[in-house]
Amino acid sequence: MSDDTDLARLRSELRAWLAENAPRGWRAVSNHAAFAEAQRGWFLKLLEGGYAIPHWPAPWPGGGRTLAEQRVIYEELARADTPRLLLSFVSTYHAAATLMECASDAQRARYLPAILKGEFWCQGFSEPGAGSDLAALKCKAVRETRSGGDVYVVSGQKIWSTMAQYADRCLLLVRTASDGPKQAGITFLLMDMKARGVTVRPIEQIQGDEEFCEIFLDEVEVPVADRVGEEGAGWAVAQATLASERGLTLMELSYRMRGALWRVSDLIQAQGKAEDVAVLRAFGALIGRVDSACALADRYLDRRMAGEERVGDASLVKLTYSRVLREYARLGVSIGGLAEQLRAPITFGDLNTGNWMADYMNSYAWTIAGGSDEVQRNIIAERMLEMPREPKGWVA
Repeated sequence: MSDDTDLARLRSELRAWLAENAPRGWRAVSNHAAFAEAQRGWFLKLLEGGYAIPHWPAPWPGGGRTLAEQRVIYEELARADTPRLLLSFVSTYHAAATLMECASDAQRARYLPAILKGEFWCQGFSEPGAGSDLAALKCKAVRETRSGGDVYVVSGQKIWSTMAQYADRCLLLVRTASDGPKQAGITFLLMDMKARGVTVRPIEQIQGDEEFCEIFLDEVEVPVADRVGEEGAGWAVAQATLASERGLTLMELSYRMRGALWRVSDLIQAQGKAEDVAVLRAFGALIGRVDSACALADRYLDRRMAGEERVGDASLVKLTYSRVLREYARLGVSIGGLAEQLRAPITFGDLNTGNWMADYMNSYAWTIAGGSDEVQRNIIAERMLEMPREPKGWVA
């Protein structure tokens, strides 16, 4: 499906489906258990309709969609004000991309169907002393033979793990060797979050959300069979995960943002600023910026599917999206004035909720999550433009 007639038919069919199936009153959810149940239910409903995983290949249910079809789906989901799949995005993007590109046949056969039954995944990459410099991670894994067989015994701490309090499994980076280059001693594991020795502690944010967590690991046993790739080759595997986070995920988010532009339009009308030239000029500029972010995401996906992805392509998408998201929320705060700034945050919200102050605060997280803007600029400058590497800091 690629021509305009077919895409119009898909849009019409999806709108009719959403009119019957879109969840009602989901913003009123006020406790964590209800939120997790609602998220899992909406994911399974979307999967049944064929709209949950359009970015997966065929023959997965609803998979194999073209970029144009995916664009229609994400725009219509935002237009219908449906909840973003906050709990499923690591599962269906990061975990799925890692499994499809790097895992064994046995691992794919075990974990991909489980994701489609509603299994939630989180990501255990960053540590208190290894955020922007991910290769500096210290979470240690020692291979041993125990009563259950060959395992890695893992001890350490992870932080900024999105929605880890709900997760069933974790994409985990650990250090299995300390000699040689930092990247060479990293191994990629698939960890059961219910395993003995795993403790999750949510981090309460300034606006009331608990989107991120700390994960403490005390001699957690992870079967060697749940290692992705060879021991010490985890850094290369992690690049598949990060490329998905900076490219595939942000393609969806870019189009959801475009589908949510009606929130700005409605706010302009509600504030009586439909004739305000300055406001209309700013809104027009925002529309252009959102379209450019979507076009950049399209180009990234085209390159990726053609096997022509370059180092830095995903960083361009990530950097652009984080900047445009901030512009989107900042315009809403500006138009809404003091009343919008004083509104209570929406816990369990989205990135484009229309609660402008909460959206604005959340937008800053995207200048850090998945690799800070500064890191993305360095990747683009050094790896794409072949500029001189950033000098190392002075040591007194």
